[in-house]
Order: sequence, then structure tokens, then C-alpha cells
Amino acid sequence: MKTMEWMQMHKRRSAVVFLALFLFFAVFSGRSDSFGEETRVFDDAGLFSREEKAAFENQITSMRKEMNMDVVIVTTNDTGGKSAGQYAEDYYVQGGYGVGPDYRGALFLIDMDNREIYILPVGKMNRFLTDKRWNHILDKSYEAISQMDYAACAQTFLDGVTRYYRAGIPGGQYNYDKETGKISVYRSIRWYEAAIAAGIALFAAGISCMGVVSRYSMKKERGRSANDLMAYRVSSQFRYSDETDHLIHKTVTHVIIPRNHGGGSGGGGFSSGGRSTTHTSSGRTMGGGGRKF
Repeated sequence: MKTMEWMQMHKRRSAVVFLALFLFFAVFSGRSDSFGEETRVFDDAGLFSREEKAAFENQITSMRKEMNMDVVIVTTNDTGGKSAGQYAEDYYVQGGYGVGPDYRGALFLIDMDNREIYILPVGKMNRFLTDKRWNHILDKSYEAISQMDYAACAQTFLDGVTRYYRAGIPGGQYNYDKETGKISVYRSIRWYEAAIAAGIALFAAGISCMGVVSRYSMKKERGRSANDLMAYRVSSQFRYSDETDHLIHKTVTHVIIPRNHGGGSGGGGFSSGGRSTTHTSSGRTMGGGGRKF
């Protein structure tokens, strides 16, 4: 009897373990398929071939490793009444994309509903994709999509992001929040600038130290006698003369400095080439823009 009871108990335990393992793999495999943890190309409009999507996925994987940022490509036939910009932002937020606390990354949308292509830089990606840079990518992407070459359009986006990331953040880059008017300047020190500053500091410190040492050593003072000092003072002479400066001509020049009305950004004093126009949405700093086709 005891043997029968032990066998039944062993079967129950085996069944429980098997069921637990089945549920574990079912849940996690379903989560991977549902949320697309590794998928970054979502061709809902059916614009790419299977081979093109696979090539994009491979390139994006390499980009994510190199940049430590996220990259997403989306196509759609129906935005549900949303603008291209709002659809891109909602897709990025609801998909949980982005790396780090600033959710840094970029999303490229081909919107067949509103007939618009849209680039959405998020977080630190705004430092690399300034207004001038993402507009340049859109210019190139527009040439491809105007000929209905959707794969070339997306490829241009990927190549542009890679190129500008490797080029680095441009000098004088700053984020301009169009909603608050706040300006966030990116400050960095290159290695040669740090080396030059350190060299100047060491040189200045060395001269100061040598001056102090020389001053407190008092070698000259110890080598002079009191009589020599008195003789030097007796032989000293002072001469005075009156000199007067006369103002002969006076010229006053008035120069009108024109106001800078370009761009309407409120970012006066900064280079427009390094500006990234942004706003905050769902706790994320978002920028970018679109181009109708």
C-alpha cells in the first residue's frame, strides 16, 4: 500500500512540475512574441519584403550595440486619426522603447495614411540628430519615397543616423524646448583641450612657485651692505615735467544692430546649425519632424 501511495504521490509531483514548466515557457515565449523584445521593424503597411526586413533588423542590432541607443522602423496604413508625429510618439512610448533613464533612441515612421515620413529622436539622440541633421536625412529619404522605393527610404534613415552618430555631437549644440523656451547647452571637453588647459595651468603654477622661491630667498639683499644701499639712494635723481593731453578731434559712430528674426526659436546667441527643437512628452525629451510626400 505504501508503495502504491508513494507512486501516486510521485506522479502528482511530476505532473505539477511538468505543468509549471509548460506555463513558464508558454508565458515567456508569448511575451517575446507579443512585445517584440528584439524586433525593431514593424511593417504594418506591408511595404518591405521579407529579405529587406531581415537586413534592417541585422543593421539595427549592430547600431544598437554601437550607439547604446534604440532604433525603430514603423510603417502604417492607419494612424487612427492621429498626426504622424503623435502616432510616432505614442508608438515609441507604448512600445517601451529606448535605452537608459532618458529613453534615448530614434523612430522612423512611414505613414501611408497621412502620406508623411517622420523622424523622432528621443533623449540623448536629440544631441546627435539636430534640426539641421534630421532635415537632411528627410531630404534624402524623400527622394526615395517619391519614387515609391520604401526600402531605400528606410535605408537612408538608418545610414543617416549611423553617419551622424559617428560624426559626434556638433560644437555648440543645444536643445531648445519650444514649449517652455528653456535652452539646454551640451558642454564637453575634448582630450586636447584638457591637455592644453593642464599644460597652461602647470606652466603658470611653475612660474608662480619660482617667483615665490626667488622672492623669499633674498640672495640680493644679503649680498648688499647698508652703505651700498645708502649710496644707491643718494645718487638717485627725480625729474618732473608737465605734460597735457589735448583732445583734437572727436568722432562718434552709431551702428544699428538688427534683431535676429530667423527661426522664431528664441535661442538668440546660439548657432542654428547646432539646435535641436524639442518638447517633453510622457517624461521623454522628443524632437524631430516630418515631410509630406
